[in-house]
Amino acid sequence: MTGVTRPLTVLIAALGGEGGGVLMNWIVNAAIAKGFPVQATSIPGVAQRTGATTYYVELWPEKTPNDARPIFSLSPAIGEVDVMIATELAEGSRALSAGYITPDRTTLIGSTHRVYLTVEKMGMGDGRLDEKKLYSALKKNAQQAVMFDAADIAQRKGAIINAVMLGALAGSGALPLEPDVFTSAIKKEGKAVKANLAGFSAGLEVAKSGGAGLAVDTAKQNISNQTEQEL
Repeated sequence: MTGVTRPLTVLIAALGGEGGGVLMNWIVNAAIAKGFPVQATSIPGVAQRTGATTYYVELWPEKTPNDARPIFSLSPAIGEVDVMIATELAEGSRALSAGYITPDRTTLIGSTHRVYLTVEKMGMGDGRLDEKKLYSALKKNAQQAVMFDAADIAQRKGAIINAVMLGALAGSGALPLEPDVFTSAIKKEGKAVKANLAGFSAGLEVAKSGGAGLAVDTAKQNISNQTEQEL
């Protein structure tokens, strides 16, 4: 081994049905294809929208002699996450409040669209969180932030959001894994390959351009523009 002294850590926060487990597998298979030691774990969540889940990956960013394996952790540590992937704005904010996004270390790959929390829906009047504050806090507290509306891209490309996030990860350069290694992992997984490659390519291009800013909630804009009497 060279000067590598610790593994690279990746934490994924996703909602049920978004393919977070498949995204984790793509990253793991890409690392294996490069000959890097890697380990992944997942923690299913409950009762948040369609079910919030987290997935954690540690990889050693180089081949090890004699197939030696580093000792990996089973769960992320506060302040020690290199890459945070959040498939929704509030999920990114949740990770920030938990201490997993830090300005001295973390690259954030985050979608800016919203899937509203139960407490937001229960609020009297408009109980929705202030997206601009969430977005600003994430941009300010990550070392690098690639943020864009991944849900919109996924819908336009006929893909699931996980493929778009994988493309953005590849485009960020946060891991020593080339885009073609990720596309090979998608093909090896064999699930909706054509659509996932389209989503991957779109996410890759967005990340290379630095992201695309905060998603626009047209429904909320329309409500804000109406008077109390009109409502």
